[in-house]
Amino acid sequence: MSQILDPEEIQAQGGSFVLPFLHVPPDNLFALRAERLESLAAGNPMADYLRLIASLCRVQQSLLDQPPQDWTPDNQRLDLCRQHGLPPLAADSLVREVHWQVYLQALLQRCQPANDKVGQALDRLRDADEGQLKVWAISLLGGQYAGLPAALVPFLGAALQAAWSQWLLTLPTDNLKPCDSLNQCPACGSPAMAGVIRHRGKYTGLRYLVCSLCACEWHVVRVKCVYCEQSKGLKYVSLDDDRVAADKAPLRAEVCPGCNSYLKHIYLENDAQAEALSADLSSLMLDMRLDLDGVQRIAPNLMLAPGAA
Repeated sequence: MSQILDPEEIQAQGGSFVLPFLHVPPDNLFALRAERLESLAAGNPMADYLRLIASLCRVQQSLLDQPPQDWTPDNQRLDLCRQHGLPPLAADSLVREVHWQVYLQALLQRCQPANDKVGQALDRLRDADEGQLKVWAISLLGGQYAGLPAALVPFLGAALQAAWSQWLLTLPTDNLKPCDSLNQCPACGSPAMAGVIRHRGKYTGLRYLVCSLCACEWHVVRVKCVYCEQSKGLKYVSLDDDRVAADKAPLRAEVCPGCNSYLKHIYLENDAQAEALSADLSSLMLDMRLDLDGVQRIAPNLMLAPGAA
């Protein structure tokens, strides 16, 4: 069982060990997601959807391996963000520019429609002009899912993720600092999709939140709600409670009674191959259970519109 340590305790035990504040994603991020989604699809009620997203992840990986453009934030932009304490890849401003749309156009060229509905969604994105795409993307990143057709969400989300992940991998990250909210990515300012509890060496028991957009991971102390920052009364819910001990479930939702919200967490000591986005999509039954209990989900997943299948 993981021992929960504060940063000061880790520093004291580790001597010269310095706790890394963040980790950037691996350069085969989307290939790993695709593989994991394929393995989780077997026996899952949403198997067809998981396989569709797996195929989309492979297209994302091709965009990461062969970027459709070589644009990266220039030093002037980075300096300006640093001066004002803003994330260097601030999504709320970069989404209003056209750089990410190059990734969308490349994704649309490389996608092979699995069925008529997918083809219709891809055609709608192809037919949309630059302004409409910008409006839809702003709605998606702002959590305003009613502002765009649900069928477009995974394809638009995939392009946005590919663009921001690529930019993150080219970005110096030494000076990235925590944002005002625990839930906010220090690289792009987007909200976390899930938490990951690490399990190797000096990282054992550390919680890192995973960005819903760029996949950056940043450290946040455990047993604290990432939304209201209280620790009192937190409980952990899992669909595996009836099959394994509660503290052995590989995925659990941390439920906060203070703000009536939850965030899913992946425990790598119980599933070393787990990955945030695939784990989230394959555990939607847990979201349905918590929704019936009246607990609200705040964390976005850019590959699925809430309530859409």
